Amino acid sequence: MLIAAALLVSACAQTETPAPDPAAVSVGAELEAMAADGREIATAQCAACHSVGEYGESPNPQAPVFRTIFQRYDPAVLEDELIAGIRVSHPMPDFQLNPQGVDELIVYLRSIQEPPPVTH
Repeated sequence: MLIAAALLVSACAQTETPAPDPAAVSVGAELEAMAADGREIATAQCAACHSVGEYGESPNPQAPVFRTIFQRYDPAVLEDELIAGIRVSHPMPDFQLNPQGVDELIVYLRSIQEPPPVTH
């Protein structure tokens, strides 16, 4: 009987799930908040020309959809260009983003990226 009780307690101890790492939870929540802020920036500043969500075509056919933007632009280069005032092949309105806004926009863009098409 004592052995059965020990086995039962042992089995219960093994099924407990470990507590989440508070640092990981904090980072995840922070990135989610940044992505939400980035989506707001994209909607307010970019949606007139670009498709800023996970589907749909851009209102301006020359403006790339945001869900595939990193297939055209390196994220670090795009970040620098957004801070400096981007110069691209299609007409862009004047806008300014502070570095925090750019970081939030890049986090959002990372969150919606589609994988590149498979080429054979």
